[in-house]
Amino acid sequence: MTTATYHWRLRRPGVRRLSAVLTAGVLAAAAVLFVPQPAAAAETPWLQVSPDRYASFTVPAAYVQERLGSVSQVVVEGNLGPSAAWAEFGLTRRGDVWSGILGPLKPGLYQYQLTADDTLSLKDPTNSTTVASDPLLSTFLVAGDSARWLADAPPGSGGTVETLSYRTRSGQRSALVWTPPGYAAKGPKGYPVLYLQSGDGATATDWLDLGRTRQILDNLSAEGVITPMVVVINDANGADGRELKDLRKAVADSYRILRDPAHQAIAGVSDGATTAVGAALAKPGQFGHVGWFSGRSVPRIDRKDATTVNRTVKMLRLYTGNVTDPAYNTTYRLMRALDRADVRFEFDGVDPDGGANWTTWQDNLVDFAPRLFQPVSDHGPSPGHRPLRGEFAPPPAGTTPTPFVTKDGFVTFETGPDFTDAQHVIVWANIAPGGSWLRVPLSRDGDRWRATVGPLKPWFYYYRLIVDRVAVKDTSNPTTVTTEPTWSTFLVPGPGARLLTDVPAGRGGTVESMTYPSTVAGQDRAALVWTPPGYDPDRAEPYPVLYLQHGGGQNYTDWVEMGRAKQILDHQFLDGDLTPMVVVMGNGNSSNFNRELLENIVPAARARYHISSESSQQAIAGLSMGGGQALGVLRAYPGEFAYVAALSAGFGSGTGVDVEAINSGTKMLRLYVGDQTDFVYPSFMASLTTLDNLGIRYEFDGVTPGPHGWDVWQKNLIDLAPRLFKR
Repeated sequence: MTTATYHWRLRRPGVRRLSAVLTAGVLAAAAVLFVPQPAAAAETPWLQVSPDRYASFTVPAAYVQERLGSVSQVVVEGNLGPSAAWAEFGLTRRGDVWSGILGPLKPGLYQYQLTADDTLSLKDPTNSTTVASDPLLSTFLVAGDSARWLADAPPGSGGTVETLSYRTRSGQRSALVWTPPGYAAKGPKGYPVLYLQSGDGATATDWLDLGRTRQILDNLSAEGVITPMVVVINDANGADGRELKDLRKAVADSYRILRDPAHQAIAGVSDGATTAVGAALAKPGQFGHVGWFSGRSVPRIDRKDATTVNRTVKMLRLYTGNVTDPAYNTTYRLMRALDRADVRFEFDGVDPDGGANWTTWQDNLVDFAPRLFQPVSDHGPSPGHRPLRGEFAPPPAGTTPTPFVTKDGFVTFETGPDFTDAQHVIVWANIAPGGSWLRVPLSRDGDRWRATVGPLKPWFYYYRLIVDRVAVKDTSNPTTVTTEPTWSTFLVPGPGARLLTDVPAGRGGTVESMTYPSTVAGQDRAALVWTPPGYDPDRAEPYPVLYLQHGGGQNYTDWVEMGRAKQILDHQFLDGDLTPMVVVMGNGNSSNFNRELLENIVPAARARYHISSESSQQAIAGLSMGGGQALGVLRAYPGEFAYVAALSAGFGSGTGVDVEAINSGTKMLRLYVGDQTDFVYPSFMASLTTLDNLGIRYEFDGVTPGPHGWDVWQKNLIDLAPRLFKR
């Protein structure tokens, strides 16, 4: 398994983007692209984070064009994906801005930049935060209890960070040093010291800019949960044995520290973790506490040193993220090697939501630092962390249709060998919070492109490949979406997705096509009709009927192919939650939907199926455009359908509305909308005021978390269907 499979990335590879620009022959422009603009260049913030953790981006199109030229797409790149993986959030051009809302985000620190057309990048000039190792990046903190260690400590209560310069055989070096509150250069008592090693692709400043090490140490110190200590952060280039010795001497000469091994600790990330463990095991007796944060390779372990190591190292603690972390397999190999060598160690367990990034390593430091230089009773894994029983290996390339889904919700996407000459291949999928869409970059793996993402919660997902900005169908996935030819679908199984899974064969209802002549369209059209298990065309009582409409740009197939309507209705019927009914999913793409419904769809359904014509036994519902159509029927023919529901659609104006007829003829008017990532949210909420002012009775149970998409509408149908025909 190559590291490319996991999409290994400590930080954004700026060199690749610069190279792409230079290749295009615009060297002068490249020089502009990679210089961060001053905050004065744009006064209105491009990013605003709401108290309920939604990130709203508004980027002036004129600013982008002035610096990057005419572009066809703009994305926010950052650690926005599952397990804080690097992902792209596409913005939409609306008038003179590129905009989008993403959330709710988990509490934590986020890093991001703006990128247009895959290769043209710039920094947000309205965000004053900086990342010293990458001038294009900005950061923002989403507050919350789980991120409380990342917040700034109250002024005057924290420690001090300064730069230590020192000389080695290789030349002048520098390190960052945090000293605790109250530290004084002179005094009777020394301090223990922790050396934090950076890894390949990371720098010492990343520990501060992205790792929030200063805030973590300040807050842990203020809480009184860590022993007062000096913390030294150095780059990977100063981490070999000789230069580490030079650094330790410089620290001992410059700071009031204790020099005995029991008061010396070392830890690191990535290659720095390998260096830290290697230094402790190669010359036992140097460090009493050792931490491994997602190390990339197993250091040499000599069994003959085990006795000395076990005597001198009070704690060797290992950390790893989930299977998206390349250290997952490496950590397993290290654990086995330590066991074979009889070296004692502790394991924090697999962080189920952690990848190979600073979000995971922040948590590692929060767990590690309080264990240093003081008695600790708990040596087990952190709450919620899992055992590591073996290596992770998706099937070899080309051996199985993609995506490959594990029982834990990790999904490996893989292209065929068709895109060997491509420069940028991504998976676009509904994997963001609430079902919003993110683009996950794939990495080359031989003649294919691959990435593993997750964990994804049990649910129904859809995606497409985008190759150099062209949408492409994953031809190895046999699923199809009629109205979206480039889309494929997959299901992550689990209790939360039960209603979206197929029921056992032979136990569900039946979906069949119904062809009918359309006097509005002047041609034959089709609908899909679900009949419940045991449907009896000869029973005494006709079945109630729900007319279920699709949205704009969709068709009658979408509720089955994307909405999972059959699976939802099958399960709810078998669970005893559903009144036996017939569900007609007609073609709503019509110049006059009211006529199409009442003159064509309804008569055809009544002629073919044993369904009621009584208003109390008829319901109409729809999503987006279809929701507007359902409300349009309610306004034009109040009382014709006793049950009406609109999903992500507003009521419109109150002009010409017969309020009394609607209230007297409607048993239930139920309304649904996604959260603020649903673009109809503002107009929908305004329409509630209209309904209130008119005095129309309706039900609204609050927003459904998610965007203007199927994640929301599936949940709406799950809520709606059992409510029908029970009043």
